Amino acid sequence: MKEKLTAQELHNLAMNIVGKDLEAQDYEFLAVNSKLKRNPQFVVQKGKQMSFVIVRAICHPEKVSDMDKKLVQKVKDHGEKFDATTFYAAVGLGHGEDFERPVIKDEDFAQLYPGLKQV
Repeated sequence: MKEKLTAQELHNLAMNIVGKDLEAQDYEFLAVNSKLKRNPQFVVQKGKQMSFVIVRAICHPEKVSDMDKKLVQKVKDHGEKFDATTFYAAVGLGHGEDFERPVIKDEDFAQLYPGLKQV
């Protein structure tokens, strides 16, 4: 039987995608938290600027443009205590053959990652 990825596995997949993007942009990783419901997922630094990054795995019918404004504001307020900028990184994930189907273990997946969005 085909097994769907769990919420934690989807979250980890999204974190890997965002983590590679942060690396490519020369961010230095100060802290990483991959547990669900723990925010932010990444604390990074570029030059002297610290940033908090919230990562969300989004699956159909949710949209990557939808954002939990309360959560984002809470993390942003916390980041301001450290002079940190806050980014929201939503990663849309779906099955490789049909984006509206769930991601299945050991099968291709499709992604929609619009990049870091400063909030």
